[in-house]
Amino acid sequence: MNDAAPPASADAILRAITDDAAFRVVTVRTTATVRGAVEAQRRLGTLAKSAESEALTRTFGELLTATILVRETMAPDNRVQGILAGGGKSRMVADAHPDGATRGIVQMAPGARDMRLESGASLQMMRTLFSGQIHQGIVAVPPSGSVSGALMQYMQDSEQVVSVIAVGCRVKGGEVIEAGGYIVQLLPEVKEAPLAVMTERLRDFATMDPLFDGGHAAPAAMMNELLYAMPYTVVGDGAVRFGCQCSQARLAASLATLPRHEIESMIDDGKVLEITCDYCGRDYRIAPEQLRGLLASN
Repeated sequence: MNDAAPPASADAILRAITDDAAFRVVTVRTTATVRGAVEAQRRLGTLAKSAESEALTRTFGELLTATILVRETMAPDNRVQGILAGGGKSRMVADAHPDGATRGIVQMAPGARDMRLESGASLQMMRTLFSGQIHQGIVAVPPSGSVSGALMQYMQDSEQVVSVIAVGCRVKGGEVIEAGGYIVQLLPEVKEAPLAVMTERLRDFATMDPLFDGGHAAPAAMMNELLYAMPYTVVGDGAVRFGCQCSQARLAASLATLPRHEIESMIDDGKVLEITCDYCGRDYRIAPEQLRGLLASN
């Protein structure tokens, strides 16, 4: 058993409340998580490693970080999916799970090489409740094309929580250098004086660049910067990582939901069914005998 603390460079999330009960703050570092999701999509050929695709990679990293923040802030025990749709048919999906594992997909329209968010783009957040129902909300991406701005609008419109949010992903030479973000939420007990102090403080951190530049990408360092001179108490923490929930058993369960005649058609074809996970690129092979087993169990 290893009780050592995770290294400062490890992806992690930190939750705190100021001692005056004015603000709830969540900070997260997602560098390795974003790298894992980006590399998986590159292996699948949906995300190129080139200078012209850096903006696309950056947006993907910001969406992954934004979705993790929503899950940790509003639904830590639920699965949350974030969907960013461009003005055309291109879209990105981030999928964050309660165990800290997060994955994502980049789906580009035929012939598209970038994903413009300035006009007609939208951000949708969906979380799966314990009852199986889906809670979802959708907002337009602001004219600036900012994922942070869209997320703040979502929190205001769909969750009715006033929040200041910044997510960022630095890409250089096609590689993800740093990724992370924060969310500061106003609590009912907030008074005018601390609100004025926090508002002024957050002007310096409207984007993640000052925190990246100052070497404050780790959650604890970020928290100290955001809440400088404000006493606070850490109320939770956790690990974040790239991870996929795909498995042979999950795939079989999904195939079992197909109409019987479709399964019979695949059996009659006599070929091994080859399926690749769109999230991580893992290959699966389902033999006709296994498909017959699905029919027998129905």
